[in-house]
Amino acid sequence: MSLRTAPSTSRRRTDMALQASQPTERQEVPEEGASSPPRWRVQVDRHRAFLSSLVFFVVMLLAFMITSPAVFLSTGIYLSVFASSLPLVLIVAVPLVFVFVSGEIDVSFPSVVGIAAYAFAASYAQGLDPFAATLFAIVVGAFVGFINGCIVTYVGLPSLVVTLGMLFLLRGLVQVLSDGEATSLIGLHDTLFEQIFMAKWAWLPAPMAWATLLAVLGLALFSAHKFGAHVRAIGDNSAAANQMGIKVRRTRVLAFVYVGAAGGVAGVLAVTINSTFYPTTGDGLLLLVLAAVFVGGTPVWGGTGTVAGAIVGAATVGFIETGIISAGLTGNYTQLFYGLVILLSLVGHRISNKSALTR
Repeated sequence: MSLRTAPSTSRRRTDMALQASQPTERQEVPEEGASSPPRWRVQVDRHRAFLSSLVFFVVMLLAFMITSPAVFLSTGIYLSVFASSLPLVLIVAVPLVFVFVSGEIDVSFPSVVGIAAYAFAASYAQGLDPFAATLFAIVVGAFVGFINGCIVTYVGLPSLVVTLGMLFLLRGLVQVLSDGEATSLIGLHDTLFEQIFMAKWAWLPAPMAWATLLAVLGLALFSAHKFGAHVRAIGDNSAAANQMGIKVRRTRVLAFVYVGAAGGVAGVLAVTINSTFYPTTGDGLLLLVLAAVFVGGTPVWGGTGTVAGAIVGAATVGFIETGIISAGLTGNYTQLFYGLVILLSLVGHRISNKSALTR
């Protein structure tokens, strides 16, 4: 059961979505004798959500540079953000776009990150090779996504209810299994595993390098692979997609599995960044990741979305807290500004879309 708040478009647009190699937007057919719009305008309309989020990010960053030039005109602050919270938000936000575009929602990912982090730390503590422990954590995350997808698509329960229940279930399971205690992984220091996942690649911190690679993979899946086209078609009109031979249930399940596997990767990185597993790992990601998706221009009713916008949205929320603190404000203002940024970006997307439709 999906969380639609807007009606789906015609089957004709579904056919176009399947044939296109990247997300398309509704285009008006010019009247006979009327000149076609310039090519640049067509491209702007097609990528309007991404461009809106990019403009918002640039304006925000310029504001931070003006208010805190000593901080935001140096490279240190960017490397710090790249090595901490931003990679985790980016890794989870990109696959979450697929679930939203398919017409569903998933809020269980913070606890998926937590259970995957526990699986990695516990298996490594028991003597498993760290690379094998990483694979195990990813499998655990993907399995949780598979369970979510099966309950939603085959049992028919609302995805919000299912994933909200899974959010609390997994967090409680982590607390029980870990007995509420942290696990140190100092044995990873000065190992090949740490070099691959924690050292710098040239000047870029390894966590951000991995997040970038996974984001590029997600962008390719969404815009140039049939999986992305099927996800968009299902979210746009699932009945028409089913008549066209698309396996609707399987595609939706795969979207949930994708989020779960990404949560597994994020869980491993969260542990390696801190060299310690904490029972609360992943707790702070819910607001950040959802904000990244919404700021990036992906709505909740399915059919449309932008992975590129989610990437920019992740960067936006990744720098908010840093910008607030460097401007001289306390951390108490963080959630206030998160909410403000989300609302302003959503209003900006709506105004931008209306202006495109009235032309």
